[in-house]
Amino acid sequence: MKLEKLLGGRIVAQIIDGKAIGQQIRESIAERVKELKEKGVTPGLAVILVGEDPASQTYVRNKHRSCEAIGIYSEVIKLPENTNEEELLEQIHTLNERKEIHGILVQLPLPKHINEDKVIAAISPDKDVDGFSPVSVGKMMLGQDTFLPCTPFGVMKLLEYSGIEIAGKHAVVVGRSHIVGKPMGQLLLQNDATVTYTHSKTKDLPSITKQADILIAAVGRPNFITREHVKEGAIVIDVGINRVENNKLVGDVNYEEVEPISSYITPVPGGVGPMTITMLLYNTVKSAEKTLGDK
Repeated sequence: MKLEKLLGGRIVAQIIDGKAIGQQIRESIAERVKELKEKGVTPGLAVILVGEDPASQTYVRNKHRSCEAIGIYSEVIKLPENTNEEELLEQIHTLNERKEIHGILVQLPLPKHINEDKVIAAISPDKDVDGFSPVSVGKMMLGQDTFLPCTPFGVMKLLEYSGIEIAGKHAVVVGRSHIVGKPMGQLLLQNDATVTYTHSKTKDLPSITKQADILIAAVGRPNFITREHVKEGAIVIDVGINRVENNKLVGDVNYEEVEPISSYITPVPGGVGPMTITMLLYNTVKSAEKTLGDK
């Protein structure tokens, strides 16, 4: 990889623009939606929201608007906070049976009295556009065709569209969540990276992260990754979205410290964030295309 340098030897980091890449992908998804409609199929996504969590309401609203913008049918099912587990599972069963619904998403987190694992497992693998079900995760681990979890899938698209070669690179993932960290490492591994997972129990974290050609920060702590964690010329992908004082959004990476020594870096906001909903739309359309092929 060639690194452009300013006077004084400072690396000029390439900013990975998730908004622009996401829009490019959405335009191609919209074309696929148009083709499906011409064949009599309108992709449909159902989102279940339990309770009144403000952040969850915002996410669901954004998903609904994004669907409408490219012609996907969007249905939001709002349930009260006191909805019991049996009622939620019955709602999922109904959606599993509805042929006009191609994707089902249950907005997390759920109220504490509901078992999230049980709920996710109840979603039909054929409609699991979040890629969270045990079947989807198992197929991903085996490298089989399945719905990939949207945020890690979005990161892979950012790397692809930025022309970044993954094969042979050492990728270090900071974080081991089921939603991002674990699947992120697997997708990088399947693209021939050498992958190291790190987490809260890792000793001397900087000594490991400084080995990374590709560093993925997905730990959920504002400005956690600093200059001491990053080697010169590394590709830095910041998955974190943290709200700090003055309602400001920052990532897990201290951007001001890390950007000057990175070759590529994602900003927050405007980096990984826009890709998550984009890949949800992608998975929903993929599901609709599959039903057409099954006819």
